Parts: sequence; structure tokens; C-alpha cells
Amino acid sequence: MPFCENTNIPRRTMLGLSLRAAGICLLSATGAAPAAWAQTASLPITDQQRATAERVAQAGVALSELAPNAPDSHTVKRGDTLWDISKLFLSDPWRWPELWGMNREQINNPHLIYPGQTLMLVKMDGRAQLQMAQQRAGAQGGEADQSGKLSPRVRSSDFDGNAITAIPLNLIEPFLNDAVVFDTDELASAPRIVATPEGRVLLSRGDLAYARGDLSQATDYRVFRNTRPLLDPSTQEVLGFEAPYLGTAELKQGEQSTELPDGKAVIVPATLVIKAVRQEIGVGDRLSPVPQRSFTRYVPHSPSAPISGQIVSIYGDGLNAGQNQIVALNRGRRDGIERGHVLALWQSGRSMVDSTSDKREVIRLPDERHGVLFVFQVYERVSYALIISVRAPVRAGDRFSQP
Repeated sequence: MPFCENTNIPRRTMLGLSLRAAGICLLSATGAAPAAWAQTASLPITDQQRATAERVAQAGVALSELAPNAPDSHTVKRGDTLWDISKLFLSDPWRWPELWGMNREQINNPHLIYPGQTLMLVKMDGRAQLQMAQQRAGAQGGEADQSGKLSPRVRSSDFDGNAITAIPLNLIEPFLNDAVVFDTDELASAPRIVATPEGRVLLSRGDLAYARGDLSQATDYRVFRNTRPLLDPSTQEVLGFEAPYLGTAELKQGEQSTELPDGKAVIVPATLVIKAVRQEIGVGDRLSPVPQRSFTRYVPHSPSAPISGQIVSIYGDGLNAGQNQIVALNRGRRDGIERGHVLALWQSGRSMVDSTSDKREVIRLPDERHGVLFVFQVYERVSYALIISVRAPVRAGDRFSQP
């Protein structure tokens, strides 16, 4: 699994009192080898996040901002995510600057937290601070001063360097390839599979495929079904073209022209071998070069400005969606949407008849907030989000806003 790494501190060395739990790190890649992550730059902290942390650090957070059943302590274990841990302590799990700022002096790198670390919630005078559980003097690090307070010192750590992630990566990893939107319908003129060996209807891994079109751009290609337009639920504007991802293919031989015995020229299509299959591949499916791998790190955070929009569609053609499913949003890069944005889902208030009135008037109840979205893929006019939590089925047209 990909991991976060602080490039400024050796992997097995850390400040004994540093609290790396305070930030949220989500690593996403397309088929990335874990070793590649070690070469990425440290994740920046925005001025807004730092300002929040500095403000909260003065006295911690109000007890009213804690989760109802916040524990006194929690030892991080393998399989934990920062989202899970944030939910343990805070009422809103994406409010990581508050978690980071609870004890500013103990923070070294707010983007990393490791299995084995223990977090303690200290409450005093109506406020709360999150601190690292400290070893007894002479154990593995801190030494107590005359006041009994442990002071930081560099020590060796048994942590293996595999920082936990913000949310379970297995929930979104398949969609980092699968969920693809093109700003224009470029696949309409992209290379296409025109034939299969022995007239096969469906192709599987290792099968050959014959294609026509410009295949000079690359040797590795993604295979897509024909696109469908994504329409804004309100304006009917075409926001982009969604292409169902089918698999990958490798070019073995380009298109050629040969001459028959009678002297007529004939085209020999390019030959490809199917490398991976996610869905059925067949004649008519389109080819697009595999993009260069990009390594992106981002933290869950609320939009810095008010934003609202609607669900365009449920990925996979479903009518309804629930927790851990993917939805397309009618807002994208041009609207200020960023990877890592956390958004609130709203359910339209139902219409009903006021049975307490002689007039039997029709009334409409207020909209109710009933879920949370996590944006993980952003295009120019549309984006994809994971439904983190929800209390009722999600449908196309449902509204979202900043949390």
C-alpha cells in the first residue's frame, strides 16, 4: 500500500513527543509502486490550516466540539484511518486543523500518524487538548524535568514508516482508473478495435485484438466503451463525457499496408494484446494512451468558500446510491472544487398536507442534511466523490454544499 513519508526526518527516527496524528494524509496513484512515494515532496500546509491550528493551540477546543463519546485515549492500530480516528475525537472528522492544533508544541509533522502511537484526550476548564501518551522516564525517550513534564528528545522508533491513510484506499483505488471523464468527446475519433481472432465476441487477458486509428502516440493503451454525456441536472449543460473503463492493451505491431497477388493494396490493422480486463472488451471499443503516472497527496478539508451543486449521476448506472458508492458532481475545477474537499449531502424536504389545518394546505418540509461526500477526482466541469456516510438513498439531482 502507498505510504506517506516525511522527507525531512529519517524513517525510523522521530521526536518522542511529536504528534503526527493531527493531519490527514491520503495517497492516491494509478498503479504506483510503493517505493515511488518516498520521492514525493512533503505535503504543504495551507495558511488557513496553520492559522486555525495556531488559534486552537492557545487553549485547545471547546468540549462541545468533541465527539459525544470521545475516548480518553486511543492506540493507533493497523487498519485505522485518520477519518476513523478523527471521528473518535471530533464531531466533524474533516476538521483536522482543530485536531492538529490541540497541542501545537507537540506537533512535528501533522500529516503522518503511525500504528503503535497512543493519543490521549486531556480535558480542563471546559477545553480539551490531544496529547501523546508519554513513556515513563528512562523508557524509550522523554526525560522529566523538575515539574514532572516530559521534554522532547530524539529517539529511535519501532514504527515501520507506513503512515496510515485518511480513508480506506480500497474504496477509491479502483475508481482512479475506472471513473474517467473527458472534457470533449475525443473518444469518438480515437483508435478503435475493429476485429478479434476467429471472430470472438469478447476478449480476455492475453487475447489479441486488431485496431485501426492513430496508434503512434504510445504502446500502452486504456480501453473504453463509447462515452456518454454527463448533463447538469438543472441547466442540461454538457459537463463532460464519461467513459466506462474496460481494461488495458499493449501495442505489438502497428497498422501496415500490403499488396495482394492481384496487385491491390490492402490494410493490415494494428495488433494489440489485452493486458488487463475490468469489463468485457469487444469490437467497437475505443483506445486511449495510458496517462503518465501522477502521485497526488491531499487532505480532507472543507471548501474555503460557499459552494453548492447537484449529483449528476450514480457511477455504474444505478438509480440509488449508498455508503461507499461513487457519484458524479456538477461542479469541478472551474468552480473551485479540489481533491480532498468534504461536502454535505442534502435530502429535499418532502411535501405533505397540513392535517392540523382546516384549509388542508400543502406544505414542504425543510431540506435535511443526511450524508457526507469526499471528493477524490476532479475535472474541469465535473468531479467524482465517495459517499462517506449517508442516512437515506442518494439519487441524481440531490443537492450538496460545503459542510
